[in-house]
Amino acid sequence: MSTPTSHIRAVGTALPGAPIDNPALARRIGVSAEWIDRFIGTRTRHFAVDLETGEQTSTLADLAERAGEQAMHQAGITASEVDFVVLATATPDELMPATVNQAADRLGIDQVPTYQLQSGCAGAVQALDLGCLLLQRPEHETGLVIGGDVCAKHLRLDREFGSLPSTELVNYVLFGDGAGAVVLTRERPPAGMAIRTVLNQVTGRGQRPGQVIRWFGEADRERGGQAANEDYKAIEERVPTMAKEILWQLLDDAGWQAEDLAYLLPPQLSGRMTERIVSTLGLPGAKEVSCIADTGNTGNALPFLQLERLAGLLSPGERAVAVSVESSKWIKAGFAVEGV
Repeated sequence: MSTPTSHIRAVGTALPGAPIDNPALARRIGVSAEWIDRFIGTRTRHFAVDLETGEQTSTLADLAERAGEQAMHQAGITASEVDFVVLATATPDELMPATVNQAADRLGIDQVPTYQLQSGCAGAVQALDLGCLLLQRPEHETGLVIGGDVCAKHLRLDREFGSLPSTELVNYVLFGDGAGAVVLTRERPPAGMAIRTVLNQVTGRGQRPGQVIRWFGEADRERGGQAANEDYKAIEERVPTMAKEILWQLLDDAGWQAEDLAYLLPPQLSGRMTERIVSTLGLPGAKEVSCIADTGNTGNALPFLQLERLAGLLSPGERAVAVSVESSKWIKAGFAVEGV
């Protein structure tokens, strides 16, 4: 749980390349566009690889730099004013050096603490939580928190897609690439959001992972095996219930009632899943803030993409809750913000 003295002063985002619609993706992997729409519910997504050649066109550091630069520009701060940098990702560019340090270097940030958290969708919330905790140190007034993923680089485009199991094929239509960043401050900004509470709680004891992504090293590169595995049935079963638990935990921690909410930032696993979750949560008075249909599942970028949309809507005194579920080892995460 964070203190109410942490504020989001500005938000920046970055998406690679032009949007790829369902017909273009369907032609490339040999499925129907109607199936993608019916099963996933995503209209477009952005890939950091060329869809035809498989060549990588953007790195995570590229996207983190763009998002961080935009957030800093909107906040009106320079690199010398940043006291720490936190990056959350499940797909760093390399094992070493840490991508957070590559991004900090490009942004001109030096001689400050940096942290890189490796996690799925919940990592962005973990990064926010860590940023709020770091602001409690007297020497820290301003921090940069980044979340992003480049999932497409883990998906081979030279496959015989017709023979792939559904647990692997779904990854080609579910994910997109992107990054987002926020400038966190201890001081209340002229405009922005106050973070009232943050939830970060692993709940997967004794449970099989709902998602597994394997990183093959040089020694086992040729051994084969499935690089990405999605237990979509388990996700469909567990996520709506977890989302409801997260919502009520956040409301209880913030001391709010459900009717106090002006906006809801629901989990962005897929368009269809988000529709189910919003219906299950039953908050008719809260407007939904989603981006999944346009961006696909961008992992650790998602909460920041939602925050960017919320920033243009939230008025002083209005309240919003963001709910995030990570299915890899079942993490409940989220945060509550109030307009200032």
